Amino acid sequence: MDMGERDPDASGGPGPSGGGLSTGEVARRLGVAPTTVRTWDRRYGLGPAAHTGGRHRRWTPEDLARLERMCALTATGLPPSEAARLALDPVGTGGSAPVTDRSAPDTRTAREAAVPGALPAARARGTRRRAGTGLGLGDVRQECKGVARAALRLDAAALETLLGEAIEQHGLVAAWTEVIMPTLQAVGRKWERSGERYVEVEHFLSWHVSGALRRHAPPVPADRPGALTVLACVPAEHHTLPLEALAAALAERGLPVRMFGGALPVESLVAAVRRTGPAAVGLWAQSRTTASRPLAEHIAQIEWGVRGARRKPVVLTLGPGWAGQTAPGLPRPAGLAEAVAAVASAATGEATPQPGT
Repeated sequence: MDMGERDPDASGGPGPSGGGLSTGEVARRLGVAPTTVRTWDRRYGLGPAAHTGGRHRRWTPEDLARLERMCALTATGLPPSEAARLALDPVGTGGSAPVTDRSAPDTRTAREAAVPGALPAARARGTRRRAGTGLGLGDVRQECKGVARAALRLDAAALETLLGEAIEQHGLVAAWTEVIMPTLQAVGRKWERSGERYVEVEHFLSWHVSGALRRHAPPVPADRPGALTVLACVPAEHHTLPLEALAAALAERGLPVRMFGGALPVESLVAAVRRTGPAAVGLWAQSRTTASRPLAEHIAQIEWGVRGARRKPVVLTLGPGWAGQTAPGLPRPAGLAEAVAAVASAATGEATPQPGT
């Protein structure tokens, strides 16, 4: 089911000129929606080098390579405008003019756009100290200092140990909210202020955080009727780290999960929900360009079960991309702990809290 705007070339058939790929074919190869391809064309000048007559657009291998680079860069958390600048200047000469977003201004903070996002952190409790790593960590737990220094040194052994100790001591939710996310945000701010420097540090830290979450999460519990949660990024969204944290926290609570990761196509998401009959569906969107309220509302209306006892899932809209997109019946938890509580409530059939709706 196509939840978005139809593309004139979405059929994928040969165009009038018979050469190049249609926009629909390009979108399928990239795993994004055709509307995303058109948005990148309109906002950032990433369109095909040549157009055929009428509205048809034909993409050459060079055009496709540029879009593949755009996808790879945005998947790291780089803001789309900066990713587009680099995609248009792939050799890194810096000769291209800065790319600006020609649409209405986005009110997200730079951190929301640039960090592999988080369920917004609640104010941490416990002893805090101002950590002096040069990362501007501010008033955070002391553990952040060690994690940040290990990341800056690219010290894998130390980072593994420190992340493991934080999770074991505080539990997954508190470790994510009070140690991991402040450090990720600080590293992100560091490279944001330093141009292209420190990108390797953020990649390194994110990869080790992902591994630590998997290692220290309990085994996924066996399915229980009516208790399953489906987690997925919306189409064209690749920020999976916050969903990994939620999946691990749910496993810690003994709640069964099906994780589908980044950029799940609409048809596949619908099929997964119909096949599993979940109590809750968590949809992550880092960017407002990927969040789709019609998609969330459609998933919330899917029914299953025997006649007279049919059920629908509680759909949780997760991530900064959903700001301003929520509606009654689409809870938007304010943090990781709130998301876990909302899933637990849906799994037990209690009234689901709906902050932000």
